[in-house]
Amino acid sequence: MTTNSYLEYYLTLLAWVINNSVWYLLLETAIFAIPLIGIVLNSWLESRQQGADEGNKGIFSLNIVETRLWVAYMIILFACQPILPIDLGQMKLDSTRTQTCGVSIAAPEDTAWGGQFSTIGDRSAAVPLWWQLIHSLSKGVSAAATAAIPCTPDVREIVMEIQESKINNKVLLQEVAAFTNNCYGAARSVLFREMPDLTKEQDYDTSWIGSTYFLTQPGYYDTFRALTPQKRWPYDANRDEGLPNHGGGFPQCSDWWNAPNIGLRTQLVNEVDPTLMTRIKGWWANESEQAVQDETIRQLVSPKQQQRQMNRGDYYQAYGADPRGDLMSGSIGNAAAGAGVAWESLSYLPSMRALKTALPMLQSFVIMAIIISLPIAMLVSSYSLKALLTLSFGLFTLHMLSFWWELARWIDTSMLKALYGDLSFTDKSLWWAGIGTDNNLAGELMRNLVMPTLFVILPIVFVAVISWVGMSLGSGIETSLNKGSGSSTKGGGAAADKAKNKVR
Repeated sequence: MTTNSYLEYYLTLLAWVINNSVWYLLLETAIFAIPLIGIVLNSWLESRQQGADEGNKGIFSLNIVETRLWVAYMIILFACQPILPIDLGQMKLDSTRTQTCGVSIAAPEDTAWGGQFSTIGDRSAAVPLWWQLIHSLSKGVSAAATAAIPCTPDVREIVMEIQESKINNKVLLQEVAAFTNNCYGAARSVLFREMPDLTKEQDYDTSWIGSTYFLTQPGYYDTFRALTPQKRWPYDANRDEGLPNHGGGFPQCSDWWNAPNIGLRTQLVNEVDPTLMTRIKGWWANESEQAVQDETIRQLVSPKQQQRQMNRGDYYQAYGADPRGDLMSGSIGNAAAGAGVAWESLSYLPSMRALKTALPMLQSFVIMAIIISLPIAMLVSSYSLKALLTLSFGLFTLHMLSFWWELARWIDTSMLKALYGDLSFTDKSLWWAGIGTDNNLAGELMRNLVMPTLFVILPIVFVAVISWVGMSLGSGIETSLNKGSGSSTKGGGAAADKAKNKVR
């Protein structure tokens, strides 16, 4: 028995532990036999309702009872009675897909809770043969369908994570502000005074503190230096002549940024989560490692990020114009439409991100609820074959939702790569804002609103198709997922709504 997430791993075992307890309770109290008595009485009543000319009522009634009891016995034996034990040997987290796509997920046994998963409350669990078959079949089909989807990084998730990244070291954050003031501010002043002819790429490059232009061109970072002592640089009497020796040196801006091991750039790269950096490299596979690192820390030290991370009493340097350019450029109509959609997306996109995170969790909880309900459901249905098949297709459908969510994510990401995969960093920088390019702002923002809804629409269509062929699954599953995800959707947009109110 395999699972696709850490939460599902735990809840599945918990569900079968409770399922076993409920079934054994029904066995010990003989409640399980009540439907069997009902089958006999119902068959006798049906035969009695036949007319006198029906002939052999006794044989007719006996055949009905025998057939229905055999069906009930088979369901009890294969769908109710726990047979196959569940423990860490039989139950595992399926990481085949994640390993193929280069994603690392901790297995349950590798965590602090790993040793607790073989039993819950000193109780082990077993699974009936039929549900083991359904679980294996549904997981196998879902895994095979998911494996058919090409591997691709989740661009939106990467953008959201880098936007949420911050410099945890407050001393380093203050050093970034000092570098911005001592080096970058001075270099920009020289640039504005000399007004050289810059290309589009150079203009974009000079809009952040790690500018290659300022590092390589004479008269910029090779001219200016730190105005306050920096502890990582020892005091150099020749270099720092005339400056006070307070336990730190005053490096030139180029050394301050690029020095191996102790340079500001190296310190900033170390602040980025290595896993996130690996995913960004996979996203921009055609770019050099240094270019990817520079673009990543560019977002980390942007004025918006500095301002968000500073506490009261701290300071930051808001340098230059927004490197993304004028997002409202273009025609008046396009600007107005883009502004309106962007205003709504301010709260909508965080809500959709919360929804995307909540849906797989809700899936695990719904599966748990169905597994716990199986003994009671079979009892109430009098061990009906129709009820067994309906529940079987219900579990199969729930497991297949993982495939549809992965497909929705891939469609969204592949469209971004198809539209903007060959752009330069100058244009790709707009991705950090989550909007693509400013050539068609209204259309781009509208696509951002439409694409995330695939995470809801595709599963609903799949459930509807299953319902069309005669399985009454649609309303129950759809209601469970929609109502359960409602609070997370509202919560995801709450902070953005507050921001919108402040803007008003």
